[in-house]
Amino acid sequence: MTARPGEGWRDLIARALEEDIGPGDVTGEATVPAEAHARAVIVQKQAGVIFGLGVAAEVFHQVGAGDLDRLVPEGEAAADVPREIAVIAGPARALLAGERVALNLLGRLSGIATLTARYVEAAASQGGMATVLDTRKTTPGLRELEKAAVRAGGGRNHRMGLYDAILIKENHIALAGGGLGEAVARARRAQPDLEVEVECRNLSEVEDALACAADRLLLDNMDLDGLRACVAARDADEGRTGRRPHLEASGGVNLDTIGAISATGVEFVSVGALTHSATTLDLSLLLEPA
Repeated sequence: MTARPGEGWRDLIARALEEDIGPGDVTGEATVPAEAHARAVIVQKQAGVIFGLGVAAEVFHQVGAGDLDRLVPEGEAAADVPREIAVIAGPARALLAGERVALNLLGRLSGIATLTARYVEAAASQGGMATVLDTRKTTPGLRELEKAAVRAGGGRNHRMGLYDAILIKENHIALAGGGLGEAVARARRAQPDLEVEVECRNLSEVEDALACAADRLLLDNMDLDGLRACVAARDADEGRTGRRPHLEASGGVNLDTIGAISATGVEFVSVGALTHSATTLDLSLLLEPA
């Protein structure tokens, strides 16, 4: 999978370059002849999943460094490092000017893809089949790219924002008036084509959501026994009504707990850490005169 920045991401990258370069790279301009050319190699120094080479290519394109040649496929885990993952040849000053922004973005996105892959593997470790989802806990301005990195790591996107899915939480219920049933009814009238998901904090709230025929239930911060009880309640309700809303576990999820959570029988596990706690993958750029 390759990130393909649209006009919005070209603008974001332009702002990132402006932030870093400002009126000019004083060191590069002082020490490197204007006519100098160089060859740059991006090296992956840490095991993990590479994602974001398309973004790095756009960075170097904007600074006038030339075209980036990709040496590895994106979205595949690699343990044999260090390895060369991309190469570019062009004006030396331009390569130096784009280096940090390219590595920042590529390392960030690769870190998210790598962490997601670890969560996907851990989710299946105890026989569970839950799909790993991201959340809206993303870096402002980078959501589309960060969610693309989650997909590259084997996860799936929850909702992109407040505009493409309905998730009714306790504050919505309190403000809607008339309780959960009224909130669900209002949501269905306003957006009949969208799935209605309801956040539930205990078994009683799950039973209420089932009675309202919610399409999906977000099980918030429940322990394993609570999750299993909710799965049983959903299954029993399916036997009576023929409806089978999906169950999504959230809260208290880490690499040590997701396997057991997945094994309870929920269909989804959402993990904010995929984007808010991912560590940048270690990369470097090596330059030599050309």
